[in-house]
Amino acid sequence: MTDKIVSIRDLWVYRREHAVLEDINLELLAGDFLGLIGPNGGGKSTLLKAMLGLIKPDRGSITIFGKKPAAARSRMGYVPQKTVFDQSFPVKVLDVVLMGRYSRTGLLHRYGLQDRKAALEALQAVGMENRAMREIGALSGGEQQRVFVARSLVSDPELLLLDEPTAGVDSAQQTDFYELLCHLNRDLGIAIVLVSHDVTAISTYVSKIACLNQRLYYHGSKELSNEDIEKAYGCPVEMIAHGTPHRVLRKHD
Repeated sequence: MTDKIVSIRDLWVYRREHAVLEDINLELLAGDFLGLIGPNGGGKSTLLKAMLGLIKPDRGSITIFGKKPAAARSRMGYVPQKTVFDQSFPVKVLDVVLMGRYSRTGLLHRYGLQDRKAALEALQAVGMENRAMREIGALSGGEQQRVFVARSLVSDPELLLLDEPTAGVDSAQQTDFYELLCHLNRDLGIAIVLVSHDVTAISTYVSKIACLNQRLYYHGSKELSNEDIEKAYGCPVEMIAHGTPHRVLRKHD
């Protein structure tokens, strides 16, 4: 029997008096690859942060690996929306990945041989081991995102949360990046939640899809009805297709 790793029940999150998330219910199993789509401001980033324990629910509950999110954080990896940093700052790729070992080493401890080995293995997993001693500012956008994924992998997570990781990455590198995620999910067994606006990519690569706009539309599969999409996006949808995915919108204001 496949293990349940995420259970979200009747979750509500408010910002001031405004409900950002309304009555969210979601279950994920080990090995799932969930694509999370929805309009800007719909609460996708808030949901990921709640799963990480960075935002506390106002109502409802979240358990990750049977624990409260903060207690399960060591078993999760997180890649936030495009990381902003000084491109001229002289930090090497290996050092960026080593930052992911902070929870194990602590702030004042030096990284040891085991930490460096883990960092190199993480870089190898994302195909960036030959860039270990390059400065990260010299890499392309797609290469930088691979490094940030390696940083999230260096603590051996069982669940990887990614918040629009291909924003600012060109289309050719996006394809490579999605293939990387499939490798991590299929070959390494890491469960993944991927937030994206790229409906075509979501349909192609993930095993399940959910649509979020304060409320969550989710049926445990890759299929979402036209009615679900229209409710979430607030505009009429003529067709969602899979296999050769495409999306057609009826004319609307």
